[in-house]
Formats: sequence, C-alpha cells, structure tokens
Amino acid sequence: MSLTFYWYPKCGTCRNAKKWLDKHQRSYKEIHIVENPPSKAELQDIYEKSNLELKKFFNTSGQKYRELGIKDKISTATEDELLELLASDGMLIKRPLLTDGENVTVGFKEEEYEKMWL
Repeated sequence: MSLTFYWYPKCGTCRNAKKWLDKHQRSYKEIHIVENPPSKAELQDIYEKSNLELKKFFNTSGQKYRELGIKDKISTATEDELLELLASDGMLIKRPLLTDGENVTVGFKEEEYEKMWL
C-alpha cells in the first residue's frame, strides 16, 4: 500500500506526522501541499473515500481561511464550489493529508494514525 503524504514543511503538526511515519518505517510519497496542491478531481476522490464532511478538509485556523471569510461561505456553498476553493490554494487545506488511495486521514492524531496506518 503506497502512501501519499501532502504536507507543509513549516507546519509543526506535519513534521510530527512525518516523524511518526518515519518511526514506524512507513514509506510514502511526499508532496508539498502549497507548491503542489491536489487538483479538484484528486480532492473529490480523497473526500469521497474519507467518509468525512467536506468542511473537515479546511484549515480553519489558517490566515487565508479567515481572510476569505470561508466560515460564512461553507454552509451555503455547493460541494463543487468548496472543492474548487480547496484546490485553488494549498494553504486552505487542513494538513497533513495522508492517503493510500482508499483510506484517508486529515490532520495528525497519533491514535488515528495507529488505527489507520499500522
């Protein structure tokens, strides 16, 4: 099972997730989420496989999220509009984003990683 790890190297949570993956000798393809954000189609696929609400994919503590007033848009925007918004800027996506093509985790919680990726 090949893992794809979308991350932002300056993010402490991402670095902790990376350390966890390395410690548990999980191999993964590293993708800088800001320089190479997932496309709308990739995000749609990841979202559909995650069984999470689409709003869970937003980096709600990010500056961009606040600047664009996304909190007020989430409840009225269509799924398509939200995916378009996420694909437009990697800083809007909650990170790290880890997938094997079937399973998905958003953010980093050690217990969740142990259940999903060990």
